[in-house]
Amino acid sequence: MTAGAGEQQQHRVLQQGLDRSIVLVGLMGVGKTAVGKRLAADIGLGFVDADQEIEAAAGMTIAEIFATHGEPAFRLGERRVIARLIDGPPMVISTGGGAFVDAETRAVVKARGVSIWLTADLDELVRRTARRNTRPLLQTGDPRTILADLLARRAPFYAEADITVASSRGPVEETVARVLTALSIHLETDRHD
Repeated sequence: MTAGAGEQQQHRVLQQGLDRSIVLVGLMGVGKTAVGKRLAADIGLGFVDADQEIEAAAGMTIAEIFATHGEPAFRLGERRVIARLIDGPPMVISTGGGAFVDAETRAVVKARGVSIWLTADLDELVRRTARRNTRPLLQTGDPRTILADLLARRAPFYAEADITVASSRGPVEETVARVLTALSIHLETDRHD
């Protein structure tokens, strides 16, 4: 895609009146934060990583929250933070891998945001998540097996997102261009419904 065509898409998205937040969902390693930052910059919205907001609110890392209070307490805090963010001005929100699996969080996102499921194949997820050891769910066994299991269990929930876009192995700009195209189509369809 040429820069000119990409700019035209970006302007179409803005002209269509994006009046709610864009919420990126999907497994760890799909690129929600990298894509989210670039997408936000390209369309002139703020960006927030929900996991960072959760850590700031709790005063501890996600790994510490899991270890100290367990996953149910983490999900409760996550739900509250995402609801607060989505009630604010439109922005791009990157969520943790399990956020959209939670029924209440999913309902809030579906009612007040535009959800985008970023996907990637298992080999790519394993490669990307191996770069960091800050993912609590991958600390308890073989990462490939854990990711495959998470994908199998979570895919039906992610499939409820408004839009699905494949996250490429190439430059983040390629994925952002696909997101912009899908978002433009979605917003255009919403306007005519």
